[in-house]
Amino acid sequence: MNEPNAYPDSTHPIPQEAFDWYDEYAHGIIDRRTFMARLGTLTAAGLTMSSMLAVLMPDYAVAEQVSFNDPDIKATYEKFDSPHGYREGRGYLVTPTAMDEKAPAVLVIHENRGLNPYIMDVARRLAKDGFVAFAPDALFPKGGYPGNDDEGRELQASMERGKIEQDFIAAANYLKTHPKSSGKLGAVGFCFGGYIVNMLAAVIPEKLNAGVSFYGTPAAKELRKNVKGPLVIQLAGLDQRVNATWPEYEEDLKANGVDYKMYEYPNVNHGFHNDSTGRFDKDSAEIAWKRTVEFFKAKLA
Repeated sequence: MNEPNAYPDSTHPIPQEAFDWYDEYAHGIIDRRTFMARLGTLTAAGLTMSSMLAVLMPDYAVAEQVSFNDPDIKATYEKFDSPHGYREGRGYLVTPTAMDEKAPAVLVIHENRGLNPYIMDVARRLAKDGFVAFAPDALFPKGGYPGNDDEGRELQASMERGKIEQDFIAAANYLKTHPKSSGKLGAVGFCFGGYIVNMLAAVIPEKLNAGVSFYGTPAAKELRKNVKGPLVIQLAGLDQRVNATWPEYEEDLKANGVDYKMYEYPNVNHGFHNDSTGRFDKDSAEIAWKRTVEFFKAKLA
């Protein structure tokens, strides 16, 4: 297994604190100045700022698994109405080119920074496996993903959370009734997107046929009684922030008789599925993704 706290050459391991600080920074708990100041305290141990940032920050150029030119898929940008959100949304729709009939559909939900290249690649991976995949960009009302995660985070933080949630509900409805969709709807999300999967399971349980949440927090307590599932919850062993919310969420799922499975991957960080950063853990990511695809094939057939 790839170590979550090491350079690619493993010459100078990065302390776990650096990954924890990055998680706090990425989720708005600390600002960039505080994050950089904390990283600066590690340079005395032989670590350089540039080498640490090279591991922590995303490099999307090296992370693509499925090319947008892949002949097995077709990708377009499509708009949808969102009357209770920001009025209109837009997303990245990817379909298998060999479709003779309708196919199950999966909503792909990004982190708290907009539709970046990693999430687009996840949509293409699903289309390669035979699904109609749709990845909305919550930042569309602000001009769309700006090309880097820092600006994307700032943009998303400036928007109304309730309207963003309504946009994803509208996107789910759009996808479920899309002409190429079989009517079976799944959703997979990462971090903020993992929360949105849990939220959709609570607010449109009759429409969501399967949900996979990667390191996402649960929906509001008062909504959880509506969850029916089935759900797959994927957690990172080192992710103390999100994992602290799981015991209570599990109690609610058990109380409601929800069909769910939780997988916790040891010694990996929040974001372990994201292959554009040093948090990526190849072994755990491959296992988690295999479980995701198999779950969707079983529940959306």
